[in-house]
Amino acid sequence: MFFSLVPPRLATSPDEAQRIADVTLQRLEPVDLDGLILYDIDDESDRNPEQRPFPFLPTMDPADYARKNLAKWELPVLVYRAIGKYPENELRSWLGGLDSDRLLSVFVGASSRDKTVATSLRRAYALRSETRPDLLLGGVAIPERHRRRGDEHARLIDKQDNGCSFFVTQVVYDVNAAKDVVSDYHYACVERGISPVPVIFTFSVCGSMKTMRFLQWLGVDVPRWVQNDLRNADDTLDASCEQSLATAVELATFCRRLGMPFGFNVESVSIRRVEIEASVQLAARMRDVLAVASRIESQAGDDR
Repeated sequence: MFFSLVPPRLATSPDEAQRIADVTLQRLEPVDLDGLILYDIDDESDRNPEQRPFPFLPTMDPADYARKNLAKWELPVLVYRAIGKYPENELRSWLGGLDSDRLLSVFVGASSRDKTVATSLRRAYALRSETRPDLLLGGVAIPERHRRRGDEHARLIDKQDNGCSFFVTQVVYDVNAAKDVVSDYHYACVERGISPVPVIFTFSVCGSMKTMRFLQWLGVDVPRWVQNDLRNADDTLDASCEQSLATAVELATFCRRLGMPFGFNVESVSIRRVEIEASVQLAARMRDVLAVASRIESQAGDDR
């Protein structure tokens, strides 16, 4: 069970950044988390010609934020790295400075094929192998891409071959797309005689239709029936939490039946307090879903 955050804006003062970190850790203390995820935000306007619903604002480096401001957090921190932003020498230096005992990384490729990058994802994998083979590395899984192209499971296996030992999905609102990619990945692994690595499903609360438009701008598929439910709900935020929880239960049941290792991640990227608190509450409820799944697996093991 993970909880993901966006570091404070780059212009944030050191004192304010520390205050934000302290408040965040206080909020998360009651939740039985296994780790944090810190996003590396990039301007993704190349992926979508339409106007971005929320403006792009540069943020603090996630690894620096973890070291300086989240030092009290003793559990793992998964630090995203938008690989295309960084020249090879800068990426090599960054990899060498990571604390492998607490910090893990998730490499993220370019947001579109047409984007000019300083370092390719494949070259980044090679740099990690050359400089930090001990660093636990994750990759991104995008169910929507699988729906369009049908080859996301092959991408996952290629990333696994390049050192990825877990995957984190893009935000899941389309449960069938998520089940499709996990199923194809699982059976492709069976065919190759390799073990699938854990897939961590990401969820995000939606407190307004503007937030939904932003998720769609980012490439998240929100099925029409979900849009209708949220648009016509008395409380959009509450309805989105219930929808995410139902999706988590369905994915837990599906993965458990397959024997597929999995986890959950709830992201909090809003600056609205009500949405932040709803994200924390959703993470606590999803932890309960994982606990039930673990008990069922344990009982099944005892029966065998």
